[in-house]
Amino acid sequence: MVSFPYTASALKVVQPLGAFYVTVLPADLLLETCFSDQLRAFRSSGAGYELQGNQRGIKKERLREIAEYIDRYDSAFPNSVILAANLREEDGNIEEDDGARWAISESKGSGSCTLLIPSARKLAAIIDGQHRLFAFKYASSSRLDVQLVCSIYLDLPKPFQAQLFATINSTQKRVDKSLTYELFGYNVAEESVQYWSPDKLAVFLARRLNAESDSPLKDRIIVAPSNDFLAEVSPHEIPWKVSMATIVEGILRLISNNPKRDNNELLTPGPKERKALQGITPRDRSVLRNEYINGNDQLIYLTVRNYLTACDKEFWRRATDETYIQKTTGIQALFDVLRKLVPRAIETKDVSETFFVNQLAGASIIDFTNELYRKPSGTGRIEIRRAIENAIGLAEPS
Repeated sequence: MVSFPYTASALKVVQPLGAFYVTVLPADLLLETCFSDQLRAFRSSGAGYELQGNQRGIKKERLREIAEYIDRYDSAFPNSVILAANLREEDGNIEEDDGARWAISESKGSGSCTLLIPSARKLAAIIDGQHRLFAFKYASSSRLDVQLVCSIYLDLPKPFQAQLFATINSTQKRVDKSLTYELFGYNVAEESVQYWSPDKLAVFLARRLNAESDSPLKDRIIVAPSNDFLAEVSPHEIPWKVSMATIVEGILRLISNNPKRDNNELLTPGPKERKALQGITPRDRSVLRNEYINGNDQLIYLTVRNYLTACDKEFWRRATDETYIQKTTGIQALFDVLRKLVPRAIETKDVSETFFVNQLAGASIIDFTNELYRKPSGTGRIEIRRAIENAIGLAEPS
């Protein structure tokens, strides 16, 4: 049984984002004082919805599996649980009551610190490691004194929590890409558009496509977080949907061939405007790269929206449930085709819906329920792309 106030030795670690403290805390103390701030989506104006929180929903079956491992004689958890301390569970705002806040005292010259946790009040949001921690609820009570390595940030604003979670889980382990893209776009409203990385712009444009009434993908893009508005849309009205990741990646490939490199360039050594990407080596030849760098986001959006509207008229409206042109592989293939059509559009200075309808018309008779297009992932995507390219005269000469 843990008693409060609780103190623990800690080491200060200073990195570009800021300082955090590494310490060791027992599982029962963490269960007492931590909470999981689950990501949720809420309807709003503008880009379509707002996000709160930065965690995946808890999966009880996974907790029980981890609990079985915890109870083994050889269980081990060498990686850190990452926490953001001094946040109120009820509203996510920073706790200002000095009597309840987690605090650090540093010993001059030694590099060592002492962490003080005044009470069992839940003031620590879990940035990473929620399943690992909450699995102890299902493990033997004798395991509650197991020590866990913790990396603790004090007073870390929520957008930075989201950034940490997204970066950790997109580079180190598999997490739903749609959720990761949502998190990268977490604070788009709080940053000047000229500083938006390709990731953030792609997320913003995907949100517009999901929200605006004249978009063929309105309410069709699956938002990864749990949300309070999907029930508003009848399954009979919206019979098919596509993931956020599919749309974001499709847009991204129009403006960047290496989004991670671009993001690093824009943030090193400090925030820079998009124009800083002009002329970097190796040169990026993405078809709408210049429009991205010059901030012509509306043209990028209109190009994508008008093309997808043409896809809706030529393919989606006449498709049956068995077609693959509405599935992930089909929509990925359609974005592949768009990348080849954009140079034609730029040359003619025409990105209108009519232009794209005329370009795609020759492929409208293709039967995408054919077994040829039902192959797994990449293979099916290639077959669909080739069929469309052959039909509209985009195929590479053999």
